[in-house]
Amino acid sequence: MDRFSEIRAFVTVAEQGSFAAAADRLDLSRAMVTKLVSALETRLGVRLMHRTTRRLSLTEAGETYLAQAGNLLAELDDLDALLSQGASKASGRLRVTAPVSFGMRFLGGAIAGFQRQHPQVEVELSLNDRKVDLVEEGFDLAIRVSNLADSSLIARPLAKVRDRLCAAPDYLLRRGVPQHPDELAEHDCLLYTLTSQSTVWEYQGPDGSTGRVKVKGGLRANNGDILTNAAIQGMGIIRQPEFLLQQALADGRLQTILPDYQWLCLDVSAVYPVRRHVPGKVRVFVDHLVAFFAEQKNSPSGDGL
Repeated sequence: MDRFSEIRAFVTVAEQGSFAAAADRLDLSRAMVTKLVSALETRLGVRLMHRTTRRLSLTEAGETYLAQAGNLLAELDDLDALLSQGASKASGRLRVTAPVSFGMRFLGGAIAGFQRQHPQVEVELSLNDRKVDLVEEGFDLAIRVSNLADSSLIARPLAKVRDRLCAAPDYLLRRGVPQHPDELAEHDCLLYTLTSQSTVWEYQGPDGSTGRVKVKGGLRANNGDILTNAAIQGMGIIRQPEFLLQQALADGRLQTILPDYQWLCLDVSAVYPVRRHVPGKVRVFVDHLVAFFAEQKNSPSGDGL
């Protein structure tokens, strides 16, 4: 029996969560998919899956095998596509993860334009604000809005976003408008928890000097839209990327504070695992994102890039 057919059957069952769904995906009978997975387990001498009439789960050995087998099949598929269709062609499933607020605002349009050009690519987008392990969780690509540390991932810059300090007019009427960042220590601040130092806000002054202020507040959250809505309701001062704040600033629900000071500036990057052959679907999707964000109307920066 073909080893790669066995591996593909196992990976598809694991991804789909059932033998029936995997059989539909592979256009095989359920009995054949079951036979392929059983043959793989026999050849390896280990059980890869726990099967009951109501539930299917991977064993520890199955989890380990899935992580490596998925990558192996992806590389094989991409190498086949590279040789048979040419480097500019792309097909297959592309798994992408991105932050929730950023993805909701920008990636729908980006993906729609991409699939008009590459209809053979099936994009699976997962929005999640936590830092996803691409290899362990089987993603081809991630969009990261952060200043990236050195890693084993390839990073392609797409854009930059800048933080801005804002509050609702009624909050500022009640509590006063800060004239210097040090005064923020006496205010209610809305804190974003998915940063290494959510209670320390760093800044650069008009003269180029830098500083930091320790802040506090009654609301902490791991999503910028929640904090933006809280700021609009007058709960405190927010420091978030401009693309989250633009509409509320434009219609007067929020007001910029300390506009002469520079706050955090973050890179928007497409990152993907290092591979011997960069998958064609990844390469063309990243190229599309670079072009998409280069257009002024698609820029996540409030003043263009």
